[in-house]
Amino acid sequence: MTRVKFLSNKESLYGFEIKGHSSVDCDDQDGKLVCAAVSSAAYMTANTITEIIGDGCQIDVDDALMRVEVVNPSQKTIAVLTGLKLHLTELSKQYSKRIKITTEV
Repeated sequence: MTRVKFLSNKESLYGFEIKGHSSVDCDDQDGKLVCAAVSSAAYMTANTITEIIGDGCQIDVDDALMRVEVVNPSQKTIAVLTGLKLHLTELSKQYSKRIKITTEV
């Protein structure tokens, strides 16, 4: 299962952490689809924050792990993170056995 944790303070989102794989095995087509959707959305979010908006981040990427923590998120970055949360939350409704969303305050 893919676990997505959004990082939040009392005011807004400031990052996310994604761990795990959605696939059960190599022939699991739904799992591959969910993994690809989550990965694509996460990389687009990280690239938009760093390369388009220009906010500073601490980013850690490894096998089955991506953590993005924005040092001082601008309103644009908060909007992008909120969009990612909405996107992945809707995906988790469709694939509830593949992806779990939480928020850490």
